Amino acid sequence: MIELCVSPKSNSGITAIDNALTDVRTGKIGEVPDHLRDSHYKGAAALGRGVDYKYPHNYPNDWIAQQYLPDKLVDAAYFEAKGNSTYEEKIKNRYESLKKSQRSNH
Repeated sequence: MIELCVSPKSNSGITAIDNALTDVRTGKIGEVPDHLRDSHYKGAAALGRGVDYKYPHNYPNDWIAQQYLPDKLVDAAYFEAKGNSTYEEKIKNRYESLKKSQRSNH
């Protein structure tokens, strides 16, 4: 109990969720990109579903730069790490690295 009380705290996760929910509640949403849509049915490819999808787990670090968000939200950033603990600093660095990779591929 004492360790829990004195450990570094952060509300970065819940703040990110709240920010995303605000976009949903205010209608700032969009269509799921076609390459992420279900492609397991006849005619899906003709609609562009699943075309050019890259399975992240087939790539180093289980991640590949591709558009994951709808066009309306392509530049949205919900998570803002405070970096007030070693663990959150690692998450922040990983997140920044992924964002940089994503920007350089689009």
